[in-house]
Amino acid sequence: MKIKKSTLKKIKLYSILFLSAIVITSCGSYNFTGTGKIDAKTFQVNRFQNNANLIEPGIDRTFTLKLQEIIQNQTNLNLTSTNGDLFYDGEIVDYYFSPMNATADQKAAQTRLTVSVNIRFVNKNKDKDNFEKKFTFFYDYSGTDQLIGSKLSVALDEIFIRITQDVFNESLAKW
Repeated sequence: MKIKKSTLKKIKLYSILFLSAIVITSCGSYNFTGTGKIDAKTFQVNRFQNNANLIEPGIDRTFTLKLQEIIQNQTNLNLTSTNGDLFYDGEIVDYYFSPMNATADQKAAQTRLTVSVNIRFVNKNKDKDNFEKKFTFFYDYSGTDQLIGSKLSVALDEIFIRITQDVFNESLAKW
């Protein structure tokens, strides 16, 4: 039994179309941020209070904006000031410097800035997703440097990028 070339072409075409349809439908609910399908349309981030023993002015506002920014950039959710489907609240609970390594003359060779933020997350549509958790990250720098001005901004950016990504993953990406 001999099959015509035109029939073979049709079989190949239908096979490709069928496999393409399977791939497209199986990947339809996935996105590269890892959020999958979010059962919410809006999110609310209340201003985080700075309750740390050592107060650095403005970091509460900076952290709040960084958290809003990451959620806006990685989802299609709309930011709202009241009644959000997803609700983020909390406070900065730790902000401190600690020496990490000493030199021979007992001076800090390296210093670490550590920031911890307590997060309360509420998903109005899915109670099992709710949590309260402390997120911490740090920035190491030379013990001879002073962490002020642009150096402090760089350190806080690095810390807040990590903490907000961890909060995003815990609340929406489920990684």
